[in-house]
Amino acid sequence: MAVISDAKRLAAYAAVDEHVKPQHKVIGIGSGSTVPYVVERLCQPPHNNSNSDRWYIPTGFQSKELIVKAGLNLGDVDQFPTIDVTIDGADEVDDELNAIKGGGACQLREKVLAEAATHFIIVADSRKDSKILGHAWKQGVPIEVAPFAWAKVFVNLQKMGCENPALRMGKMKAGPVVTDNGNFVIDAVFSESYMRDPAELLHRIKMLTGVLEVGLFVGMAEAAYFGYPDGTVLARWQDGRRQKVDASKGLEIAAQGKKV
Repeated sequence: MAVISDAKRLAAYAAVDEHVKPQHKVIGIGSGSTVPYVVERLCQPPHNNSNSDRWYIPTGFQSKELIVKAGLNLGDVDQFPTIDVTIDGADEVDDELNAIKGGGACQLREKVLAEAATHFIIVADSRKDSKILGHAWKQGVPIEVAPFAWAKVFVNLQKMGCENPALRMGKMKAGPVVTDNGNFVIDAVFSESYMRDPAELLHRIKMLTGVLEVGLFVGMAEAAYFGYPDGTVLARWQDGRRQKVDASKGLEIAAQGKKV
């Protein structure tokens, strides 16, 4: 687990160093296990020099707590409908930088912040790097639905070709998982034939009455950074470029223990 954590940290550090510039004053902070390292890096030199007049916008409770505990300026998308950079994790990313998100039940707010951003950047460890969505993430497409409409959406998903949709249930709670916006989540597993065209699948699901948001992020990410167990970071860009990023700076900072 320490190796995976180090890989996530390296990806987060590389993404922050490459994409968060001093002139950027509104930063979206996503959700997931890699995001704490994003905030960690933003609180270290040289990025911390810009934090006094910079605002941070969370996608959910986790990122809000990270921002508050780090002593950063907490903002909201109501105040800042245009965001300079949003950095977020992902459950899986395909060859074209389409992503599945929503494993943490924050997909509605995550997509709002991704769309509001001039630059939307994904950070993850190498296990999330995939050719076709659904190969690594087996839990299905997370779909946020209005609570009173979940049963209708459930049936419609079956008619679309999803054989076994599942209402996400709480692990330590009697009843379904409730999102930060008070909605339910249906996890819908589709066959590879559907996942090869995530844009079409996204459109079909989004058109179902009762669906509030779909955890398919299609054509949104500018770049994705994947940390590997060997200490390297691979950056993939929407235009097809692939680049090994020098993560030595991040390694040096991490080794010095400069954390939030």
